[in-house]
Amino acid sequence: MQLDDESLTQDGLAAETTRGKVLLLACGALAHEIVALIKANGWQHMTLACLPAILHNHPERIAPAVEQAIAKHRAQFDDIFVVYADCGTGGQLQAVCDRLGVSMIEGPHCYSFFEGNNAFADRAEHEFTAFYLTDFLVRQFDAFVWKPLGLDRHPELRDTYFGHYETLVYQAQTDDPALTQKAQDCAARLGLAFERRFTGYGDLETALAAKS
Repeated sequence: MQLDDESLTQDGLAAETTRGKVLLLACGALAHEIVALIKANGWQHMTLACLPAILHNHPERIAPAVEQAIAKHRAQFDDIFVVYADCGTGGQLQAVCDRLGVSMIEGPHCYSFFEGNNAFADRAEHEFTAFYLTDFLVRQFDAFVWKPLGLDRHPELRDTYFGHYETLVYQAQTDDPALTQKAQDCAARLGLAFERRFTGYGDLETALAAKS
């Protein structure tokens, strides 16, 4: 089941009641992946509520938004699991979750938990010139990268923003040739070398399975 916090309804996930269930309070950028995992694993006890993905452009707003959503939904559920990593909040989101007695997925950001936090940490020392895209960010490249940086109006700023990067790493959650081609196009637009790395759902699947 998916609550309509961001008008992201999905067919086939309705349940008779939400009482006694687990609420997955997630970033909207993860909605597609979480719905796919719920369906694939038959986790009928899980309900998904998403906050707007665009909050990542203002990470200082994530912790207050999550706290408000927990207060809104808490009485309906036995457990709430926050499907955000730190996501640039500087520990503020973890502090909110600790104070409210709510657990959250581990990791600094979704790039890390998609790859696997341990594997991502192992690569960090020699991959600091990589710019990462997930399936969601490939689909939404213009809305979440190109336009917010003003590159649609001032393409000459590209090297100012991306001159210190060398490679665009596409962390693929699915095998989709069309998305791979689009990711290659994104790399070309940014003037970066391209690498596709199939991660699947990584630690996201492991963390949700622990709630099953």
